[in-house]
Amino acid sequence: MSCELNTGGGPGSSRSSSGIQIGSAWFQRRINLRPQHRGVHLVTEEVLRLIPEISQFSVGLAHFQILHTSASLALNESWDPDVRDDMEMMLNRIIPEGLPYRHSCEGPDDMPAHVKACFLGSSLTLPISDGRLALGTWQGIWLCEHRNQAGSRKLMVTLQGCLRPDDRHLGSSGGMRNSRSPAHPGADSPLASTSS
Repeated sequence: MSCELNTGGGPGSSRSSSGIQIGSAWFQRRINLRPQHRGVHLVTEEVLRLIPEISQFSVGLAHFQILHTSASLALNESWDPDVRDDMEMMLNRIIPEGLPYRHSCEGPDDMPAHVKACFLGSSLTLPISDGRLALGTWQGIWLCEHRNQAGSRKLMVTLQGCLRPDDRHLGSSGGMRNSRSPAHPGADSPLASTSS
């Protein structure tokens, strides 16, 4: 079933005066972020460039999962880069290198990186509204790189929600599919589909 704005109707109709949209579309992609030096980096624009499909959703959720244990994601200040520098300073004071960590075979920055990643978290779930992330004025997605020399970081991005009215016709040719129903999604269910 495709998403429809529920605006009113009679018995048997999928419309009411509640404004609720029914149905869902799912999209998933694994993306690679460019390598960054140790620190806190604003990556909102880079992430959005890699998932242009978000513009096809009228309402929904975007879930971002980092596929690493020594880097993390956060939602925070997007305007002043000093905030990111101060965050890196504080993380290093709270979780210093040089403690008698038992796990030390990958270098002195590795175990502190795991602890920092636990503190900040590995995922974000953000609202989608009218084809965009619904962020506050000064909010942005941070990649918190906790290793001195890390490579590209991978994220799994899952979009779930209702398609915009002009994008419902896209179906599988646009990279997304509409589910038939939550109970019976059908053989071509997007619940297990991915795009790379």
